[in-house]
Amino acid sequence: MSEKFDLIIRNACGADGAPLAVGVRDGRIAAMGMTVAGHSAEYDARGLTLGGGLHDHHLHLLATAARMESVDLNDCRSVDAVVTRLRAGAGAPGTWVRAIGYDERVAGLPDRALLDGWLPDRPLRVQDRTGGYWFLNSVALAELGEAPLPACVDLGADGRPNGRIWRGDAWLRERIGGAPPSLSTLGQRLASWGVTGVTDAGASNGAAEAALLAGAMPQRLVIMGTEGLPAGDGHALGPVKLLLDENDLPPVEAAAARIAAARTLGRNVAAHCVTLGELVFYLEALAIAGGAKPGDRIEHGGVIAASLIGDIAAAGLTVVTQPNFIHDRGDRYRAQMDADALDDLYRLGSLMRRGVKVLGGSDAPYGDANPWVALRAATDRRTREGEVIGGGEAVSRAAALALYQVPLAVGAPADLILYDWPEYTGALGTVAMTLIDGEIVWQQ
Repeated sequence: MSEKFDLIIRNACGADGAPLAVGVRDGRIAAMGMTVAGHSAEYDARGLTLGGGLHDHHLHLLATAARMESVDLNDCRSVDAVVTRLRAGAGAPGTWVRAIGYDERVAGLPDRALLDGWLPDRPLRVQDRTGGYWFLNSVALAELGEAPLPACVDLGADGRPNGRIWRGDAWLRERIGGAPPSLSTLGQRLASWGVTGVTDAGASNGAAEAALLAGAMPQRLVIMGTEGLPAGDGHALGPVKLLLDENDLPPVEAAAARIAAARTLGRNVAAHCVTLGELVFYLEALAIAGGAKPGDRIEHGGVIAASLIGDIAAAGLTVVTQPNFIHDRGDRYRAQMDADALDDLYRLGSLMRRGVKVLGGSDAPYGDANPWVALRAATDRRTREGEVIGGGEAVSRAAALALYQVPLAVGAPADLILYDWPEYTGALGTVAMTLIDGEIVWQQ
């Protein structure tokens, strides 16, 4: 008597090109091989590759969903282009205009006076390309209320807010109010790219953010955040997130104390380390706190000196990096950095060769949320203009996929994708079907 499955996917192939079939039962992979004998609903893969779903190990869900509802300035390279885009995106009088992706090469770090010239009659907030700054015009500032103002609000020589707000997202959300962005559209977009799991990397995530995120999307959810972030049925509890800014680092003993506090909660730690200074600071704080633990993470690893790779490997730290930034920002890096420093950017191959565990994430909305952009960049290290940065950091297609995929195994959750990733230079993968817990959540 043949076995019964909920679904059999036939006529697929593995990443190695060998024939592959999978039988799914009760949300798990129940059988796998060149063929699967049994009866159930069947799907003919027609030669597509069958693999595990992709997990984006570092992104910001609410900000990414909000970006989908925002004016996008990423491709604006002049003041005229920015102004045209802002005014085209303005809604009814009195409604906020939210813009993202502003490049400071256009007009530096704008203040309220400059923004008043760009859009004088709507409350306007513009986020820079890094996500660290918000810039507000006078109408917007007037809606935030009176003093006292937190330290994130920059003041001019006259003691009044000059329109620049640094790392003030939580305070702005509280003052502006309004409904949070819908996550359902983002969930479907991610599913169409084969993303079956996500890790929200917000440093300020607590109970309120967990309530907004849990269950709002089909993807499996891990949440990083504060020491007060609760466990829950709709998400897995991730590391305590340390947001380190090189220009405003706390005493290293204070960071070590937070690491020690995370240990008492049974949680790992993960630190924002874009610059070399932030990375060195984090390594020192870990040493003071008694050393790294398995599962502790370096987020970004934007600049890793070759001399530190051995220390990272010896500590057993995981590096969660963004290969997509080589593509998205590589031409900027080439224009602004010394050539001999480029090899230190968003390392991959050199870390893997020394035994460092490396995972991939998009850092969306500050990077492209499509994981296939990062997968391509991991293998070719090419910028938008086709230049190569750190060619020795390129990895194989299999190693790139391992940044995001869990290998298929009988008994594992049936988080699966059917996809095609052509081997010609510059190709992005396309996904025909995405399953989470054996349920089809997206189909081409």
